[in-house]
Amino acid sequence: MLKYIKIKFQYLLPKQWLTLLAGWGANKQAGWLTQLAIKIFSRYYKIDMKDAENPEFSSYHSFNEFFIRPFHANARPITTGNQVLVQPADGIISQLGTIHNEQILQAKEHNYSLEALLAGNYQLATEFKNGKFVTTYLAPYNYHRVHMPCYGILREMIYVPGDLFSVNPLITANIPNLFARNERVICIFNTTFGIMAQILVGATFIGSIGTVWAGSITPPRKGIIRRWTYPTSVNDKGVIVLEKGQEMGHFKLGSTVINLFAENKVYLAVQLSNGSITRIGEPLAEAIMLTAIS
Repeated sequence: MLKYIKIKFQYLLPKQWLTLLAGWGANKQAGWLTQLAIKIFSRYYKIDMKDAENPEFSSYHSFNEFFIRPFHANARPITTGNQVLVQPADGIISQLGTIHNEQILQAKEHNYSLEALLAGNYQLATEFKNGKFVTTYLAPYNYHRVHMPCYGILREMIYVPGDLFSVNPLITANIPNLFARNERVICIFNTTFGIMAQILVGATFIGSIGTVWAGSITPPRKGIIRRWTYPTSVNDKGVIVLEKGQEMGHFKLGSTVINLFAENKVYLAVQLSNGSITRIGEPLAEAIMLTAIS
């Protein structure tokens, strides 16, 4: 009964207003009140500060500063090897596997389509048909910066407005098409093994989604799809090149990262399965063949 109530409550919550309010409060520098909120949150979620660049709570003047605290340089060693892709986030794998035709598994008995996830862009969806996917859930206690699985040249970024349903395991297992309904930022990269998507999915209380090249993408939330294209030659002015393991974006509260790979381009790491705990820099997949980026 409680499970049913929690799911129905997701539909009734004024998620946009609550998220705006949470974002406003998290940006406030309220002195002792901010420090108290950080300490209560840390105690409740058992936050381990040993990997933080600044492990003292007093180093953070707003909750958001604390929430997207950077790690120190050696906190997450990056697995070497040109063909090895690494995990982009600390979290837990909720689903991974093959994209069957254009259907991605969200949870048991729930699939959603590539085209819906990619905001109706059927040409882009075709590039990932029958490829591989990995969905990584970031809980509130996780590190909330997102890193690159591999070397990549940014080709396109798409902001898709949408709902702000929670993405915790209970809600993901019970609300159909969740990731294709929620707000998201789709980042498309050219890599040495072909096209790759890294998608940052928003959720309730996510005050902001940002990238290292564009800053905060949300807010504001204007309710329209926005699209940016970028030069893709390393010799072009304004080209955005990111190295394997480099930071590419962040969430201001917990959410989800979805990676998409084209057909016959990568093998997913055999030790990974639903429920696997992930750490940035550990193996995610292996490229089948490497070629020059065109």
